[in-house]
Amino acid sequence: MRKTLLITVLSLSLFACSKKENSASIDDLIKSKNIKELQLKKVSIQADLAKIDEALALLDLKKDEALVSVIEVNDTTFTHYLDVQGNVNTKENILVQPEFQGTLISLNVKAGQRVSKGQILGLVDDAGISQQVASLENQYALAKTTFERQKNLWNQKIGSEIQYLQAQTQMVSAQRGVAQMKAQLAKTIIKAPFSGTIDDVFVEKGQVVAPSPQGLMRIVNLGNMYVSTTVPESYIGKLKVGTEVDVYLTSLGKTYKGKIRQVASFVNPTNRSFGIEVSVPNPENLLRPNQVAKLKIIDYVRKNAVVVPSNVVQEDGEHNKYVFLATQINGKTGIAKKVLVMIGKSSDNVTEILSGLSPNDVIVTEGVNTISEGMKLNF
Repeated sequence: MRKTLLITVLSLSLFACSKKENSASIDDLIKSKNIKELQLKKVSIQADLAKIDEALALLDLKKDEALVSVIEVNDTTFTHYLDVQGNVNTKENILVQPEFQGTLISLNVKAGQRVSKGQILGLVDDAGISQQVASLENQYALAKTTFERQKNLWNQKIGSEIQYLQAQTQMVSAQRGVAQMKAQLAKTIIKAPFSGTIDDVFVEKGQVVAPSPQGLMRIVNLGNMYVSTTVPESYIGKLKVGTEVDVYLTSLGKTYKGKIRQVASFVNPTNRSFGIEVSVPNPENLLRPNQVAKLKIIDYVRKNAVVVPSNVVQEDGEHNKYVFLATQINGKTGIAKKVLVMIGKSSDNVTEILSGLSPNDVIVTEGVNTISEGMKLNF
């Protein structure tokens, strides 16, 4: 429209200028009563007017055309995701505590060292327990010998039953005493509860140690990582053990493939949600406890679905959803057609179309806001 007005104004200006320039000569021609010259002047002016009308008509035609981009709709598998945030964690991340209070006489590890389950990490002074164990073992050996001799006599019908039972009781009692004292002695040995890496050591050899909030050292196993999070209760029944999950670590800029390994049976009444755990592989040992992760959990899959970019779906004044088709396609041109559609779920900037479109339909993707029904499309 602006082009039409501009050309009209220019034409009128040119015509006005031409009129000013030729007004004198036209007046002269009229005064001279030269019919032939007047007729030639009339033909010239009419030719100029015809050119202007032709240009205006062409511009009026162009305003009913639009330059757009189109794509052909095809069958595809549509996947919808639940997006939630969670924290990376591991159940094998603990502070090693001493079970026996005393002086740390041996410290066998340092920060960053790999250890195996059961490996001795340090020793606490047993305060004479080992000597007590040796004494009790001697007592047990004597009680055992006495019992065996009394048993042989009893088998030969020599001696009384009460002597046999007393010898047996003394042996069992001595055996239990040895076992209890060995259990106490074992508490002075600090062992790795699982295989992992010593993350930090908080004590030094020769220091008096006892159970404390700080502990002796931290041991972490990065081979059994998972992400914990909560999801709305409306997803009960949709999320199952084994469901695949995309785990994106914002700090690493990497995505890992995980699986739901646990679904809680309890719904929190405060926020109406339940917890899940997603196991995550950690082949490069880049995952760390308390990292933030973004989870994309598949909760809906439809095969042979028709999907379109979400931005092409428009809404009219009656709240009907629609898209524009390119019909009567001839090369790089077509005619715009408004088609009402019923939409489903949206995910990753695409929207599922439940009805209204068919495979191989050509839809307008760019320029949808500048076209209307029946308009000629160029693409």
